[in-house]
Amino acid sequence: MPDNRSHSESYAAAGVDITAGYRAVELMKQHIARTDIPGVVSGIGGFGGLFELDLTGLTRPVLVSGTDGVGTKLKLAFLMDKHDTVGIDCVAMCVNDIICCGAKPLTFLDYIACGKNVPERIAQIVSGVAEGCVQAGCALVGGETAEMPGFYPEDEYDLAGFSVGVVDRSRIFEPESVRVGDALIGLPSSGVHSNGFSLVRKVFHVENGGLDRYSEDLGRSLGEALLEPTRIYVKPVLKLAETVRVKAAAHITGGGFFENIPRALPEGLTARIERGSVEVPPIFELIARTGRIPERDMYNTFNMGVGMCLTVPADRADEAVRVLRGAGEDARIIGEVIEGEARVELA
Repeated sequence: MPDNRSHSESYAAAGVDITAGYRAVELMKQHIARTDIPGVVSGIGGFGGLFELDLTGLTRPVLVSGTDGVGTKLKLAFLMDKHDTVGIDCVAMCVNDIICCGAKPLTFLDYIACGKNVPERIAQIVSGVAEGCVQAGCALVGGETAEMPGFYPEDEYDLAGFSVGVVDRSRIFEPESVRVGDALIGLPSSGVHSNGFSLVRKVFHVENGGLDRYSEDLGRSLGEALLEPTRIYVKPVLKLAETVRVKAAAHITGGGFFENIPRALPEGLTARIERGSVEVPPIFELIARTGRIPERDMYNTFNMGVGMCLTVPADRADEAVRVLRGAGEDARIIGEVIEGEARVELA
């Protein structure tokens, strides 16, 4: 009687354990189930994730796609052997970009490449991905786990994701509509988020240890502060857009203020940021002090406590802040749009 079960001793001898992949999928299912939303047609295991698009209220639906990874922040997850939060980062980096167009994320897929498939570790990663999807209100409809011995060390992996959202053409945020006098509203970050970690790792020499050391400045260990997952802004921004016109949004990622805020401004305008209005978390002060990093470099690398910057009409700014605070965000006006050649000005 032939054995028709999927198992290859030869492939296993080369370092790829197919059965470990099956075990990982079984462990993932409970986490994936948390992300089920109306529109999900297929379960995991097929060749594609199916989602039925509800076009109610959409006259001219536009699909918006975003993809990103977690970057070298993963190195800290390896060093701390903590894998249940980087999935939130992965989702956040994608859906926070999508919301900058005014789109509601609908689906998410992840890609995990590893040196050795340890099912329990893969399930921990996916638990974070699922949590991120719950926070964003989208469904985890599929993914891929690739075991690549010889390409990645056995105890390391890479993590990337892809998301699709939808917005009506008439409700897309329009940076070209930004005018002099418009208000800039900052939404607080949860910390370093998922950018600048090559510099962070250099500053703290993390490979030499010390991540578990308690910091009086941070009120917890350095590793815990650095591994804090990226904040997801989808629901509060969508809530705000229901009542206040959001002209533009900038997700403050790699490149900090100087690279990202100009992406949400038309030519010839400057974002004037009031330093005193930006509440800089202690982790950034510690990075700057330890690494002797100039202030401009800090604002050109990190989010400095502002994970999302929204542009709204000045006469609606106070209302926008109230709506965002009602949605759980400690939003505040951090500046205004002015004329000028420089795209970002720290005042």
